[in-house]
This record gives sequence, structure tokens and C-alpha cells, in this order.
Amino acid sequence: MTTPQTASPLKVLFSREQIASRVVELGAQITKDYAGESVVLVGVLKGACLFLSDLARNIALDASFDFIAVSSYGSGKMSSGDVKLTKDVDTSLQGKNVIVVEDILDTGYTLTYLTKLLQAAQPKSLKIAALLDMPSRRLQPIQADYFGFKIPDEFVVGYGMDFAEQYRNLPDICILQEPGH
Repeated sequence: MTTPQTASPLKVLFSREQIASRVVELGAQITKDYAGESVVLVGVLKGACLFLSDLARNIALDASFDFIAVSSYGSGKMSSGDVKLTKDVDTSLQGKNVIVVEDILDTGYTLTYLTKLLQAAQPKSLKIAALLDMPSRRLQPIQADYFGFKIPDEFVVGYGMDFAEQYRNLPDICILQEPGH
């Protein structure tokens, strides 16, 4: 029996099985869309690392990857809207098919910033793969070319996503509930 004091603040939104199945579908779509070509997956650290790893294993093409890091959240639950580059890619993206791999597309500030930054590198193509899409919070006119799941306006953790660096290692995607909810 659980009491309010011992109740988990986590509620599973998508199970590891649901995530795995959807990532297989996304990998197949990317493989089809870029048939016969190579792609560079640019993972947005730290949240997208697990999604990028699983997605890369499900793309049947020559795929390399690099990482980029930005900050806009700090340790809070709300984006500040002020995006700062903290780590740039290490390789040239000029003339390459680039897919930005992000954990969640919500306000759109981060991905708007990153697409402008990466377009300046003159890739052959630039697309966005976001595991989660939260359109109700969108403040910038940007959409993912590939997305796993549309979600309601809830704060989610697990499968690489965190709250103050906790919960990243959860295999499921969970809603982090406020105490008493």
C-alpha cells in the first residue's frame, strides 16, 4: 500500500516498448527518405543522447554523428527563451545531409536557434528529428520533420530527459508530477 508520502512523483507516459517501436519506425522512414545517401545525426546534449543512439541503430544507411550543446533551462522547469551555445559540432557539415536529433520540441526556441546556426554551415539538407513534440507550448514557428510522439503540456523525464540532472536513466518517459497530484 502506498501513502501520499511514498507515492512516486512519476507517471509513465510512454513505456520502453512503445519508445522502441516508434524509434524503429522513425529509423525506417529516415532510411527511406535518404536511400543511397549518408546522413550526419547531430544530437543535442544531453537529453537526446539515448534517442540518438537508438535511432542511429535503426537507420540502415551510412550514418555518422556529432553533438552540439545549448542551454536554456538551467535547473528549472521553464525555458528562459535565451539560448546559448555551450558546445559546437566538431566536424564540417558543409554539403552533408544533417538531421538534428532533439529530445523534445516545445517552445521552439532551441531548435530555431540551432537551425539558423547549422544552416550557416551550408549543409546539403537540414531536418529535425524530435522524440517528443509539444505543440501547445510552441512560441516559434518551427516543426519537426520526424517526431516520435505528440504530448500534452506536461513536464517529462526519462529516456535521457532530466529535471535538475535526475531521472535521465529511466527507461520509460514519465510525467514528473508535482507533490500532491
